[in-house]
Amino acid sequence: MNLLFRLAVFLSLWGCSDAQGQTKEESTEEVKIEVLHRPENCSKTSRKGDLLNAHYDGYLAKDGSKFYCSRTQDEGHPKWFVLGVGHVIKGLDIAMMDMCPGEKRKVIIPPSFAYGKEGYEGKIPPNATLMFEIELYAVTKGPRSIETFKQIDMDNDRQLSKAEIELYLQKDFEKDANPRDKSYQKAVLEDIFKKNDHNGDGFISPKEYNVHQHDEL
Repeated sequence: MNLLFRLAVFLSLWGCSDAQGQTKEESTEEVKIEVLHRPENCSKTSRKGDLLNAHYDGYLAKDGSKFYCSRTQDEGHPKWFVLGVGHVIKGLDIAMMDMCPGEKRKVIIPPSFAYGKEGYEGKIPPNATLMFEIELYAVTKGPRSIETFKQIDMDNDRQLSKAEIELYLQKDFEKDANPRDKSYQKAVLEDIFKKNDHNGDGFISPKEYNVHQHDEL
């Protein structure tokens, strides 16, 4: 993954929001999951906060018409996204939990976990139930994992200072073939604290960082 992608994922997690067009609704409906293939050897499964690489095709359950195919986007490359934080619709966040690399699933997602009463940009009609075929390729630690928090927290004081985050970003910027100037780096740092330092104390706590914990801090 190049710097621009890593940075885009990293920054998007500093100010998480719901997947575009998705509505929040309370519902007793469930996401239905059918496992089509699961590798015999599966030492790691997907959890909230993991960075996933997958292909998925989306269909309207009513008539089977396809509205999305990841293989026709971005020159056919599988999609990278962080699980459980709203990078995809809520139904996919639920459907892709506990998956193994190499696993394939077919899932049915009710409107309340998709685009609800509003639909989406003429492609998804109101109150549409969706069906996805998913193939997962890779599961890696996401940018808001506890491991990343500890990596940034150089003095182990359970909070992130501007100096610590600036150093972490600087190391990533240095990997880029086209380095950004200092003003851009400063703008990124200021934006992170604007969105996440909720109490204004100049530090980002584990709660403000919203660590997706696999273990306790």
